[in-house]
Amino acid sequence: MTSVAACVGVDPFGMCHGTANPAALTAFGAATEGLAAYRTDAMPAVERALAAEPRMLAALALKGLMLLLACRTEPLAAARAVWQALPNATRTDDEAALCAALGAALARGPLAAATVLEAHLARRPDLLLFVKLSTMLRFVGGDARGMWATTAQVLPAWAEGQPGYGYVLGCHAFALEEAGEYAAAERFGRRAVEIAPHDAWAIHAVAHVHEMTHRPADGEAWIEAQRPGWKGCNSFTYHLSWHLGLFHLDQGRYGRVLDLYDREIRPDRSEEYRDFTNAVATLWRLRQHGVDVGGRWQELAEIARRRREETVLVFAALHRLLALIAVGDLAASRDVAAALAAAAKGDDEQALVAARVGAGLADALLAAAEKGAMVPLAGLSEQLHLLGGSHAQRDLFVRSLALMAERHGDRAALAGLLAARRRLKRDDRFLDLLAA
Repeated sequence: MTSVAACVGVDPFGMCHGTANPAALTAFGAATEGLAAYRTDAMPAVERALAAEPRMLAALALKGLMLLLACRTEPLAAARAVWQALPNATRTDDEAALCAALGAALARGPLAAATVLEAHLARRPDLLLFVKLSTMLRFVGGDARGMWATTAQVLPAWAEGQPGYGYVLGCHAFALEEAGEYAAAERFGRRAVEIAPHDAWAIHAVAHVHEMTHRPADGEAWIEAQRPGWKGCNSFTYHLSWHLGLFHLDQGRYGRVLDLYDREIRPDRSEEYRDFTNAVATLWRLRQHGVDVGGRWQELAEIARRRREETVLVFAALHRLLALIAVGDLAASRDVAAALAAAAKGDDEQALVAARVGAGLADALLAAAEKGAMVPLAGLSEQLHLLGGSHAQRDLFVRSLALMAERHGDRAALAGLLAARRRLKRDDRFLDLLAA
């Protein structure tokens, strides 16, 4: 058992620590802002904090959570190692909550961790790190309503000029966008960027508004105008470029999408799940529009084959399935589907996702690829939000299900899918194609 320690030191963003080491506290503050801004120096700042204070509980817990959020087998194993190495020492309330969140994430999943953080935010709503981590965990866990509830709860405790205020506004903006509150989302997002020009998440929230309200030219102009702000962030730059690609796609500029893919969306062979899903989602949409993408699928399929039994994140596993289907590797595709079916028998959060939507969606995609067969689509679209990610990202699966329904004459399923899509997104080229 650990006892509660007094607050000995406070970092630049107000979190209480059991150490007064100034180098450790400064580095931890840099890690907090680095995480909020998606900068490349977030994990190095954590390591600097640990170099100054090797037993710094908050730095260890944050390192574990950052590794866990990578949602791949190797970082997850490293996060478990961090958890096992946590010192059994007295902890401040803030440290205890952060450590408990790591434990909950490893035991059950991201939503359990977010619940722990939010219970602490009810008492300490002014902790930037907890607000940001809650948003990230709810996003991965597919709980947009939870994101909105949390940011709406803490926002009254924040004020202009408070360190981190812009980043909190950015979190709130994205939560509003995912709830369909587009005008408010754009207003909060733009204000967030005015305060924190390097807040890639807020830039991205406004880009989402443009995507969902079918304003591709405005969205393209917005992202290009914000390049000085997002140029220095981590691989989230690839995701912002993905949004730019969507705006080009919506305007029928397929050649520009492919050029952007090579230069900015997939400039390397990263296996980080966000980078991989950006790439797959771009090529799959182009495939649906009948665009020849050359040999670009091959390197994605190689990664998917190596990770075909990995189910750490169902959302990522389904993108690996798409890459394998695209190159016609049905044997490996069946392995992905089998892995998801096996994962559905577990008892953690991702097992529930696999059981309620992942395994069924994999079966539908595989059946369509193998022999043009059709499996029941009823209920799948209503469960897609459980996969995590955004409406714009999950739209890939909505489009795929709609095409399946259209090709097999399932008018009821098609009408339901398109109605659900139109509730969140205004008409675009894909809807026009299906309507025709």
